[in-house]
Amino acid sequence: MTDKPENAPSSPACLAHEADDAYMGFASREEIAAFLNELLEAERAGTGVALRSAQAAADTPFGDLLRDVHHDEAKWCAMLLRQLKTLGAPASAKVGAFQEKALAIQDMRERIAFLNRGQAWVVRKLGEMLPKVRDDVLHRDLQEMLQAHEVNIERARVALEKA
Repeated sequence: MTDKPENAPSSPACLAHEADDAYMGFASREEIAAFLNELLEAERAGTGVALRSAQAAADTPFGDLLRDVHHDEAKWCAMLLRQLKTLGAPASAKVGAFQEKALAIQDMRERIAFLNRGQAWVVRKLGEMLPKVRDDVLHRDLQEMLQAHEVNIERARVALEKA
């Protein structure tokens, strides 16, 4: 028999705060880097689509919307590049295939609807990853990105209804 009190701890103090993110259910550094690069490629594609579409639709009711979307897409590219640099991960130089597919659509209404589906894809991907992001700064940036995409989706939906 031992002289240990009945409620004495049987293991050392919890060191969970020192555990690897993946062990704790969060995305690993590698998963985060791959995800950020996937988004970067998609955002580059969105930037190109929005820019070229804004130029083509300059004198239409869609011009301002597309210029705003272009500005947002460029902003998110910069944020993703900054976050990849913070991680010490290389940034992809690719542009997503979405750009070529979208620019092949000649009808501007159809192209904007396609762009909106791309924005919805980003929202879905962000929604899936956010619960796995442990870093507060990255989490905040991705949450802001998600909200901006939701706003652009709604603006495009309204613009398409009115046109």
